[in-house]
Amino acid sequence: MQKDNTKSYWLISGLYAFFEKGASYLFGFGSVFILFRVLDKDTAGVWFLFLMVASFLEVSRMGLIQNGLIKFLSSEDKSEHGKISTAAFCLNLGVALIFAVFLLIFAPFCGEIWDPSIIPLIRIYAITTLVLTPMYHSNFILQANLSFRGIFMSNTFRQGLFFLLLLFLWLTGRSIELVQLAQFQILTAIVGSIIAVIYAWSFLDFAKIIDRSWIKKLLNFGKYAVSTNLSMQLYKNMDQMMLGGMISTASVAIYNLAIRITNLMEVPTFSVAAVVFPKSAREMVLNGKAGVKKMYEQSVGAILALLIPIILFVEFFPEIIILIIAGEEYLPTVPLLRLTILFGLFLPFGSQMGTVLDSIGKPNINFYCTGFGFLLNIVFNYLFISWMGIMGAAYGTLLTYFIQFIITQIILYKILDVRTLNVFKYMWEFYQKGFELVKNKFNHFFHKPNIASNFPPNQGKN
Repeated sequence: MQKDNTKSYWLISGLYAFFEKGASYLFGFGSVFILFRVLDKDTAGVWFLFLMVASFLEVSRMGLIQNGLIKFLSSEDKSEHGKISTAAFCLNLGVALIFAVFLLIFAPFCGEIWDPSIIPLIRIYAITTLVLTPMYHSNFILQANLSFRGIFMSNTFRQGLFFLLLLFLWLTGRSIELVQLAQFQILTAIVGSIIAVIYAWSFLDFAKIIDRSWIKKLLNFGKYAVSTNLSMQLYKNMDQMMLGGMISTASVAIYNLAIRITNLMEVPTFSVAAVVFPKSAREMVLNGKAGVKKMYEQSVGAILALLIPIILFVEFFPEIIILIIAGEEYLPTVPLLRLTILFGLFLPFGSQMGTVLDSIGKPNINFYCTGFGFLLNIVFNYLFISWMGIMGAAYGTLLTYFIQFIITQIILYKILDVRTLNVFKYMWEFYQKGFELVKNKFNHFFHKPNIASNFPPNQGKN
């Protein structure tokens, strides 16, 4: 029975996580499809830089609270859950207030570095980040309770509503202003928060008093995760930030197109990570490091099995993809895309490393690795962009990913005895099982048993 429950968990949770990430990227691509056609490159570059700033803050908030909350709710006695939840919500709200003040102060500085038109966008987002507090807390609680349906619904409605509003403006021929888009985000954040709270209502458990000891524990655990997440975001976006400062916002729009296509790799990667983290935390309690090691190797193998066909398709047909998404004007992005799509080969190794290290209580190691990668990426991007322009950003980031891959595999070998070759063994097994499943379905469909053969030979005569 336990085996069936495990299979059911991975199937249902995996599907919800995959569809949530998939819907997010689908609506994101839909929005980009419209924006690339109605905005000039400089204006589009400003919008993508704004989204980058917003992403830094929200990913940092998630790192500070999410992993610690999930870990403690998964491992502590139920009598402590109310105190943990209350402490997490207060921490969540406090961080949102700090971020709102930070955005108001930081906005003019961004305008000086990139473009003055980004200033009102950042100031508007100070409101959005406050509105998102109930949604994030509810989704953290849902993930801790292994319930992914509400996460899927809240994020899908939030992203989908923004796309529909943008689509309406485009189809009706109305002008699309960046300030208007930033204001739309407030509305969609309200809708997402309401839906998330509805789904999490039965799991919400608050204590009557605020336990400062749990706030301290969450902060102690989350300080490495937030630093790691922030470093990871800077690591992933430093190339675009440096392009915006060293070349132009138009170069950001060109490079961002290649990165957005490459970020399709994150759909299976982060879908699996969302499912693996709470399961890995429990696996550590039940089976120790051996169970976590196997989970890492299997999850990375499964992700790579999904990514490699996508990478090969993009390498062979980049022109078709760019024409569909952005149009002929962006065809010069083809060489960039052929390079950036290779990021996907290294993404699962680093992403799942962070997941398992957090789950076994070693977020500090993940932080040090990510911080080193961030610094390395700054150096490589500065050198390569100065030398090669936009293409240099892709080369610099790819080299950073490769060096990080070598370092992380050495660390995982020493801590968990992870064998990198086992990843490829599980990847091959994934293909074999997939082939067997398709073959069995094919045989079942085309070789259905003859109903008449189930009766005795002479039964019809009687």
